[in-house]
Amino acid sequence: MKAVALTRYLPIDDPASLVDVELPMPEPGAHDLLVQVEAVSVNPVDTKVRSPKPQVEAQPKVLGYDAAGVVESVGASVEGFRPGDRVYYAGDITCAGSNAQYQAVDARLVGHVPKSIELADAAALPLTTLTAWELLFQRMPFDSEHGGEGKTLLIIGGAGGVGSIAIQLARRAGFSVIATASRDETVAWCQTMGAQHVINHREALAPQLKTLGMSQVDAVLNLADTDRYWETVGELIAPQGHVGLIVEPAGALRIGDPYKAKAVGIHWEMMFTRPRFRTADQAEQGRILDRVAALIDAGELRGTRAETLTPIHATNLREAHRRLESGTTVGKLVLAGW
Repeated sequence: MKAVALTRYLPIDDPASLVDVELPMPEPGAHDLLVQVEAVSVNPVDTKVRSPKPQVEAQPKVLGYDAAGVVESVGASVEGFRPGDRVYYAGDITCAGSNAQYQAVDARLVGHVPKSIELADAAALPLTTLTAWELLFQRMPFDSEHGGEGKTLLIIGGAGGVGSIAIQLARRAGFSVIATASRDETVAWCQTMGAQHVINHREALAPQLKTLGMSQVDAVLNLADTDRYWETVGELIAPQGHVGLIVEPAGALRIGDPYKAKAVGIHWEMMFTRPRFRTADQAEQGRILDRVAALIDAGELRGTRAETLTPIHATNLREAHRRLESGTTVGKLVLAGW
């Protein structure tokens, strides 16, 4: 099968950073689906894993943590799937990734693609959707249906992949959502996703919130830079509020006041925790994806694909990584077809 892989960890402008290879077909286990991959998308985790380091892989390493495709075969212990099903998933970072024509993936991590969208649209969703849903509704103490009613939520980095779906999920749960963006196109994107207010993260946040009549917010999702906004978020968060984080800090965080004085809940989200540690509830990820598929088909959520590159090969994947590393992408960048 065709695949895109690496053996050395190099800067993305090096043609050897991601290369086209031919690999043997994967051998799925009893709990796995063998999926013919039709579309993938890229996330910051791809660029982080690929980033320069001295390590050399003895065998080609396939990245890719978002995919949509068609089930080729099902393992003996799999229930709820059959050959021909359209599926989407993020998978397991400890296993071979989705940048290949075929992938073996644990069926418990997989959802059925929404009936109303194309596979390319579906490929944009899994990792970011699971991240946003788990953070808002499982790490933080908010119910997915009405848990945000009467509450304000600040989303720092609203136009990125996670922010794009988090805005929608939060609005649906009843939050009043303030997103941050700094360019005309990212402001417009956040508004399209449903943010009631958009403020500029390149400027002081407190005065902009004050202009909106807010001195504090009930919850914050910092999806951009934990260190940079740590003190600001500590000032803006309401007593007994909740802060969600997905980006590890560069150094040690000062956890004391005002966070301690306000008894603020700090919640970390790592989408790969369930598959990486084989938790007893890892099937929850498949259930979340199926629930989101139903909401998309009902018109309550929309896709986040902003652009598609065709086909899936090393040149286009290097371009996708380059754009992600530039920090200027909006929504999700998808690659489709072989």
